[in-house]
This record gives sequence, C-alpha cells and structure tokens, in this order.
Amino acid sequence: MSGGLDERRASMSGPKRRRHRVLVPVAVTLVLLLITGVTYAIEEPDPGANTYLSPVATENSGGSVLDGALRARGVSVRHLTKTSDALVEAHRGNATLFIPAPQAIHPEYLRMLGLLPPSTRIVLVAPGSPALRAAGLSITAQARRWTTKAVGPDAEQELPCLIDEARVAGPAAALRQRYHGPGPSCYGNGLIRAYDLNAEMLVIGAGDPFRNDRIREHGNERLAVGLLGARDRVIWLDRHRLEPPPLYTSATPDGPGAPPSLYPPDSDLGTSGPGAPQDGGGRPGTGQTRSPQAGGPSSGGGSPDGGQASPDRGNPLFEAFPPWFWAMLALLAVAALTTALWRARRLGPPVVEPLPVTVRGHETVLGRGRLYRRARDAPYSAEILRAAARQRLARRLRLAPDADLVAAVAAHLRTDEREIRRVLHDAEVPDDRTLVWLARALHDLTAAVTHEGDNR
Repeated sequence: MSGGLDERRASMSGPKRRRHRVLVPVAVTLVLLLITGVTYAIEEPDPGANTYLSPVATENSGGSVLDGALRARGVSVRHLTKTSDALVEAHRGNATLFIPAPQAIHPEYLRMLGLLPPSTRIVLVAPGSPALRAAGLSITAQARRWTTKAVGPDAEQELPCLIDEARVAGPAAALRQRYHGPGPSCYGNGLIRAYDLNAEMLVIGAGDPFRNDRIREHGNERLAVGLLGARDRVIWLDRHRLEPPPLYTSATPDGPGAPPSLYPPDSDLGTSGPGAPQDGGGRPGTGQTRSPQAGGPSSGGGSPDGGQASPDRGNPLFEAFPPWFWAMLALLAVAALTTALWRARRLGPPVVEPLPVTVRGHETVLGRGRLYRRARDAPYSAEILRAAARQRLARRLRLAPDADLVAAVAAHLRTDEREIRRVLHDAEVPDDRTLVWLARALHDLTAAVTHEGDNR
C-alpha cells in the first residue's frame, strides 16, 4: 500500500508543477486586472454624486474653478437644482443652459428643451442614447472609450472642426463618448452641434474640461469657458438624481414650474397663464381641474423637487457608504475566494483501481524510476530504497520487528556497524549522483547478506 502511495505522489508531482506554471501567472494577471478595475471604479467620478460638476463643489470632480473663471469673465452664473426653474430662466433667452448630468433629467423636461428660444444655448455633458432620444435630437451615441483622451479639434475625423470655441481652445480632453449626427463635430466626434431644436445645442462626450482637477490641462479651460461663456448668463443645472415628472399647472414664467410656453403643443395647458380663460382654477376653458398627484402641493407633504413624492431610489443602504467601501468589500470577497481555491483539497482518500492492462515488471521499474527522476527528490527516493533494503535484510535474517537490524547485519558480515549504519540510515543523499552510489551500496549489502546466508 505504501509503495502505491509513493508511486502516486511521484506521478502527481510533475503535472502539479506544470499546472502551477500556468495557473500562477493567470491568477496574478487576473488579480492585477481586478485591482485595476476597482481602482478605476473608485477614481472615476460618479455623475450621480452631488459634487459632480457642481459650481459650489471644491472637490476634484466639482466645478468651482470653472464657476470662478466664468465670473471673472463677467458672466453671470445662476446655480439651480430644479429643472423647472432652470427652464424658466433659459426661456428668457440670451443664456447658456448647462446640464452636466442629462441622465438625471426627466424625459418630459428634456422634451421641453425644443421649445427654448434661439438665443439660448444648451450644453449637454455625455448624454446617453435615452437622453438624446427624449430631447428629440438626431444625434446617436457611438463607441465609448475606457478613459478620456486629449486630442486636437480636427483629430480622428474626416471633416475639419467648424465649432469656433473648439478651434480657439485647441487640444482638449473631450474625446470619450463619440457621437454621430448631421451637424459639425470636433475632437474625434467628442463634441457635436445639433440643429434639431430652436435653441443652439452642443453635446460634449466628456466632463473632464469642466472638472476642477483637469480644467488646467491642455486647452480644457478655454474650451469650457468658451462653450459656457458665449452668452451673458449661465444657468447651471446642478441636478444629479432623477426627479419626478412635471406637474402641468398654470404657472407663469415668474413663478415655480415650467412656463406655459414650454408645454407640448397638444397639451390642454398650452394656453394657460395670465389672461387665459380659467374655469374653476387649473384647466383652462374646460371647467375641470387637474387633481394634484400624491404628495403634491395641495397634499402638504410633497417633495421639494416638483411637488410630488420622489420615485423609489432603491435600498438606502447603498447610499449610506461611499463607493470605495463597496469596492473594498468586493476586493476582499475575491481575495477570500482565491484563498479558498488555493487551499482546497480534493475530497476523499486516493482510490486504488486495477490496471486496465498487464504491465511487465521491468517496465514498472523503469516507469517508477523515471517518475522519481522527474520529481527530483533524491532524499525521498533514497528513503524508499533504504526501506526496501531494510525490509529484505530483516526478512533474510529472520529478525523480529523490534530487533537491531544494523547490529545483526554487522555480526552476520563480521564488519563495522558504523559502515552498515551509514548505508542504511545516516548517509545524506542531496543529488542524483549520491543516489546512484547509495543504490549500488544497498544492492551490494543485500547481495552480501544473501551470499553469506547461502554459503552457510
């Protein structure tokens, strides 16, 4: 039984080492990729964070530096957090409506962008396909890069850049999300102008030129100030979470909510406002009133973002901790799983199975010898040879299990016990050359005892 286990150990050592040569580099590569991804997720600004491109945020992802640059240029900056208020201000004209997080704007409000006057400029930062469709733009979002790339205005595109602000700014970090549309584009399709709306629409595929930590790089500041400072006023919509849909009320341009002229043309509230005929208050000319939604102003318990209850934002536990905390938990979980796989053992003891074919004795000896040589474990191989020799000598001399084998062999051969002990126990076998010597010495010792026994 011990011989079978030894054979399995020697036969398994070679494949294990070959597997380790493959698995270890793969595991190291996967760990490095995981660390890179976690670091990227931690360092990448989250458009849903309240500090992302906020004019009052001094963090790396904030926009306080840009706010200061615009004010130094004499541009008035209005900081608003409700889309309805921002639309009211933009409807007055001669202003730039800056929307850093279009994904947080309700589609109903995005549709109202088409009703802003031509003197208003709209700047959207990295909008996705849903936001572009909701705004009624013929622009489509194309491939997105892993990170933002700083390129020149005419780089990586067939037609030259025709947007004046981009040509003045020069190279800038504006290429991340690419767009395709009929209007002129710059920075490898990272900045594009749309002609679908009454107002001037500019879509940029990266927020890096507006961020505090990157605005000083390349021509980012010139590009950001040029895009936002083309009008006397900047309406900075600092909105990062999806708001409720608008309430179609008879609000005036000076009051809360969207102005009447921004309602869709087919809406029955499109004629509401000062001077419009009202019947009963609320819905013009019909004698009916629109009942407020749950949590609206008349219910006394609405939210500050539109007079109604906010939509379900999911489990608040995910918002109670910063993103790096969850990234660290994920990394620890992967590390624990990797440790478990590394320390794993196969279940159950080795199972002895019959050989499918008959193997000749000398082939078995040669095969085991090659396995031991491939294992390169000379001390272990030497101990196997010594154990077999001691077993043969004890059986030849008919010794009890507790008898002193060295003394018995020395007395039988009438030689020094130290030489016998050196061969059977003490001699170190560090390499294959010494192992060959030991095998010959054990063979000669066993042959001598057998020959002496036969002579007697």
